[in-house]
Amino acid sequence: MLLARRKLKIETERLTLRPPTHSDYRAWSALRRDSQAFLVPWEPEWAEDHLTRKAFTNRVYWAQRTVSNGSVLPLFLIRRRDQVLVGAITLDNIRRGPAQSGTLGYWTGECFARRGYMREAIDAVVHHAFNRLDLSRIEAACLPENAASRGLLEAAGFKYEGVAQSYLQIDGRWRNHVLYACLRGDRRGRTAAG
Repeated sequence: MLLARRKLKIETERLTLRPPTHSDYRAWSALRRDSQAFLVPWEPEWAEDHLTRKAFTNRVYWAQRTVSNGSVLPLFLIRRRDQVLVGAITLDNIRRGPAQSGTLGYWTGECFARRGYMREAIDAVVHHAFNRLDLSRIEAACLPENAASRGLLEAAGFKYEGVAQSYLQIDGRWRNHVLYACLRGDRRGRTAAG
C-alpha cells in the first residue's frame, strides 16, 4: 500500500486503486453505459445526467473533498497491465471515535465480472482500512437475491449479520438489504445467512 505525496494509491497484484480523475471520464462513462442493464437492478436509480461530463466532474470534486477530509475513500479499479478501468469501490460513512467503522460499496463493469478483480479490491481496501486508517469494523449491504455479491462478501471474510428493512432505494423503490460486516481481528465463527 502506498500513500505518495498525499495522493492515495493502493496496489494489488493486478490492480491500482486510486481516486477518480477528470481524465477518467470517457472510460467511466463507456463502462457504465455498456454495463447499464447489468448494474441498474442493484443500484440506486440513475439521475438523468448520470453519464454526463458535468456529473462526472462533480463526482471528481466530491472525491477530492471527501478524501481530504477523511470521510470517504472513493477508488477506481485500474487494471495495471493495460490501465483499463474495471470498476469502483468506495469506503463510505467513515466514522471515527467510538465507532471506528465504514461502509463498503462497489461495482464492476459487466465484462469484468467474476474474474476476481472485486475480491482483490475488497481485500486491499479492508487491509488499508484496518491497518492504515485504524478502523475496527467494515460494513456492507446487498439485496438478498444478489447471490454474486453475497458470495463475494462471504469469500472476503464478511459475516452475515441480519436484514435491514427498507435500507436503500434501488431502481426507484425501497428495498430490504442483507447486512454483512468484517471486523479487525474477527474471532466470530461462520454465521448463518438468511
